[in-house]
Amino acid sequence: MNILLVDGNEKDASDKYVNAGMETQYEVYNKILHKLSNKKLNILTIHPAVTNNFIPKGVSLDDFDGIVWTGSLLNIYDSNPSILRQIELAKSLLSKKNSIFGSCWGLQILVTAAGGKVRKNPNGLEAVIAKQITLNDLGIKHPMYVGKKKKFDSFCWHYDEAEYLPINTKILASNFKSKIQAISFKNKDSSVWAVQYHPEFNSIWMSGLMNQRKDILLKEKIFNNQNDFTLHNKLFLNQYDNYKAQDLNISSTLLDEKMHTLELKNWLNSF
Repeated sequence: MNILLVDGNEKDASDKYVNAGMETQYEVYNKILHKLSNKKLNILTIHPAVTNNFIPKGVSLDDFDGIVWTGSLLNIYDSNPSILRQIELAKSLLSKKNSIFGSCWGLQILVTAAGGKVRKNPNGLEAVIAKQITLNDLGIKHPMYVGKKKKFDSFCWHYDEAEYLPINTKILASNFKSKIQAISFKNKDSSVWAVQYHPEFNSIWMSGLMNQRKDILLKEKIFNNQNDFTLHNKLFLNQYDNYKAQDLNISSTLLDEKMHTLELKNWLNSF
């Protein structure tokens, strides 16, 4: 099965992860897709935020069975060339017969390309854990959430959210930070599943992200204090023998990779 993995980040953003001893967002995505798939995957990663010539010679956008779009440090309303190239790519992909999954920035790009609008979230930064994401009736019945609990937590980091959605978009899940945590829509022959959170992330990677952005997290009161930050960080690194997620008011399924990545597993099984 051929998968096109679209990296949403500019090179400087990816370099920050590497310099911190972390995998890039697209490497994390590549690894979990291979782990979850029951079929052999041929994954091609492209970087439209980095260069104009992001499609390798001899490759056609018609060559792929599925498309995944990563997160990004970009804000779509900035409308710089790195962003505009991605919007145009999304428009091209949406005009074809594709199965597309977007995480966070991926949702925002796909919504924008299909005629919606993204804004800075008036409720502020949602970071590290998106809590109490709740499926509505459409979400409970949607194939993306087969086997998922009605309420769950997920890893996240975003300042922005979808404000207006493309025509005929279904909202599948919400929480107190954002009405739009998950959506699905069709555009011509393309089917889009997209979430505002990150089912592809894992707790070890999130620990690294926390260390990289510690000052922001404490300033924004995502964690109450240094001790709260440290408790979460060590929990993500599995450094406690008897400490449980529930002790920090976190859903136990957050640290259960099978359950946390279920949206991606269901997407891979959908085509």
